[in-house]
Amino acid sequence: MMDDIPSTALKWPFPKRLDGRLWRFSSAVIIAGTAIFTKVWLGWLNTKHVYNLEYLEETFARNKDTPLLTVTNHISCFDEPLIWGMLKWRYVLNANLVRWAIGADEMCFYTWLLSQFFSKGKVIPVIRGNGIYQKGMNFAIDRLNDGQWVHLFPEGRVNESGKMLRLKWGVGRLIVESSKMPIVIPFWQLGLNDVLPNKSPYIPKIGKHVTINIGKPMFFNDIMTEYQELKETAIGARVRVTNRIQERFKELKEETETLHKKHGQ
Repeated sequence: MMDDIPSTALKWPFPKRLDGRLWRFSSAVIIAGTAIFTKVWLGWLNTKHVYNLEYLEETFARNKDTPLLTVTNHISCFDEPLIWGMLKWRYVLNANLVRWAIGADEMCFYTWLLSQFFSKGKVIPVIRGNGIYQKGMNFAIDRLNDGQWVHLFPEGRVNESGKMLRLKWGVGRLIVESSKMPIVIPFWQLGLNDVLPNKSPYIPKIGKHVTINIGKPMFFNDIMTEYQELKETAIGARVRVTNRIQERFKELKEETETLHKKHGQ
């Protein structure tokens, strides 16, 4: 384990207890402000086309001890949090429901102010290049074990090429090492790199089209049964889980490109 790897932030941004009144209040304020921004920018200043949103929103009524993991491609620094503007107001304003996102430490936590903002916005710092066994990944698994929602960009970086990238093994670890099998919702999205182009001066645009295509829930009971019965190693289970998500991503990519073309993009 690598819990002692230091963060580039001033210190680990989360308190030992996440149920303190001050932390919860400040988190709720930041999440509410962010929610308003995402709803206005995605839904009012740009045009969004969301397919199969019910697959995701139906999971919000799941048993409280059942974790949820969402995974999608990463095409812009605006993906998070703008994609959540697709949710209804009652969901996106709910600080207890809103996802925990995994974010790059060096991008989001390198000053005290940024660290406070992103941590209270429920973003978990991970240090890219330090592997799947680090404090941020352990923290994400703890949140899944609490039955909460975690979101991950398994490509591990903004993908400017538009080609399929090999997914990082961390997504496999989150699923295999959760104490209870999470519901896994994959989706693919296009157009946010037009809303915030991946080149200087990085000024958000308006009047663009964004397409989000949500896939059916994925389950990995067969792999986990073999792993628990010692017919599969932890590494093997992580690889198989990740490969299955990779294959689903390929299907969603093709579907979403076809849908996006309907809107003239």
